[in-house]
Amino acid sequence: MRVGIIGPIGSGKSTLAHLLANYYNVPKVEEPVANSRFLPLFYSDMKKFALVSQNFFYGELFLSMWDTKDEPALVCDSTLFSNLVFADLLKLEGVMNEEEVELTYKIADAHMKLIPDLDIHIVLIRDEDSLFQNVRKRSRDLEEGQYSYLKFHYANYSSVLENIFNRYNVPKQKILYLKVDDMFDQLHFNDLVAQIEQRYQQLTYEQQTLDL
Repeated sequence: MRVGIIGPIGSGKSTLAHLLANYYNVPKVEEPVANSRFLPLFYSDMKKFALVSQNFFYGELFLSMWDTKDEPALVCDSTLFSNLVFADLLKLEGVMNEEEVELTYKIADAHMKLIPDLDIHIVLIRDEDSLFQNVRKRSRDLEEGQYSYLKFHYANYSSVLENIFNRYNVPKQKILYLKVDDMFDQLHFNDLVAQIEQRYQQLTYEQQTLDL
C-alpha cells in the first residue's frame, strides 16, 4: 500500500506519516520544506522568493518520490499535489501571478508522468485553533506576515485542494478524509488505521472485480 498524506500546515502530516511508517514497517518519504534554506527566505519576502522556493520544494519532493518509486509500500508525508495547493493559494493571495503558477503546473505534470500514482491520498482535517496550536508547538514564533498567511491558507485550503483533485481526475474513492486529534492516543490511532485499511480493501476489491 502506497499512501500520501495531504493537509494544511500544522495538521499533523509528519506525525501521522511517522506513526504509519513504523506501524507498517515501510519507508517514509519526508517533506523537504521544514529544514530548507528557502523557507526563511520565502517568509522574509514571499513575492520575491515564491516561485523559486515553491519549485525548489517541489523538485526536492519529486527526487524523494523518484528514489522510492519501486517500493511496493510506503508512506509520504506530502504529495506532488501538496505544492500545487500552495502555488494556487499564493496566486489567490496575489503573491504569485498566473504565469508563475502555470509554470509550476507544467513542472508538476512532467514529474507526475515519471512516478507511479499513490493508492490512497489521505487528507487530514483539523479545526483552525488546533492547526495554530500545532504550529506554535513546533517553536515557530508567528510574525504578523506569517499569521496572516496561515489564516488565508486555512480558510482556502480545502476548496483549492478539491479543484486540484478535479483537475487531475483523482477518483473520489482514492481520497480519504480523516478527522484527526491526538494521534499518539492509541485508540484514536487504531481507528485511523482501521479507516485506511478499510478503504484500501475496498479499492483492492474494486480493482480485482475490474480485472475479471
